[in-house]
Amino acid sequence: MRHRKKFNHLGRTASHRKAMLANMASSLLVHKRIKTTVAKAKALRMYVEPLITKTKGLSTVGEKTHAQRVVFSYLKDKEAVKELFTEIAPKIADRPGGYTRILKLGNRLGDNAEMCYIELVDYNENMLKTPKAEAGKKKRSRRGGKKKTADVAATPAAETTADASAETTVAAPAEEVKEAVKEEKAEPAVENKAEESKEENKEEDKKTDSKE
Repeated sequence: MRHRKKFNHLGRTASHRKAMLANMASSLLVHKRIKTTVAKAKALRMYVEPLITKTKGLSTVGEKTHAQRVVFSYLKDKEAVKELFTEIAPKIADRPGGYTRILKLGNRLGDNAEMCYIELVDYNENMLKTPKAEAGKKKRSRRGGKKKTADVAATPAAETTADASAETTVAAPAEEVKEAVKEEKAEPAVENKAEESKEENKEEDKKTDSKE
């Protein structure tokens, strides 16, 4: 019975499953990236990451030798063990777990199995180039925040200019009206003076006629 056995058996017997995971772990440590199904990749991640953790905190030669023998009892591959303790261990020394990454590729033709790459995180140079510090420093703000403030600042100025132009337009017709009224007042005065002068001339003419 499989009571409380939550791990994925992968449709294999225990011995077949252990041998397959050991071979996949050795290939991953040597080549740094392998292509497999998502189910096998998740099972491999649970299998290989504890082995990678055993390379940490080894202060003496005896501790290192013991760790190498323990890892070799799982992998059964001297090249993979040597690669792990000589090249991989210094790179993952500062990483607190999470040594592998799964990149999904889509479904496989034929059985439609979900495929992926599983790789060591510190050996993917393209992923490491992305600066995390700069991404964390970026401040998020709503779009158009500066525009709104600029619009708010611009509207009072526009209103004042509009008011000023309106005042000038109102003042100009008022001045024109005043000038027209003055001209109208001046014209009758001129006409009256002309009529008075004509009457005076007529009276003088009459006086001269009477004298003669």
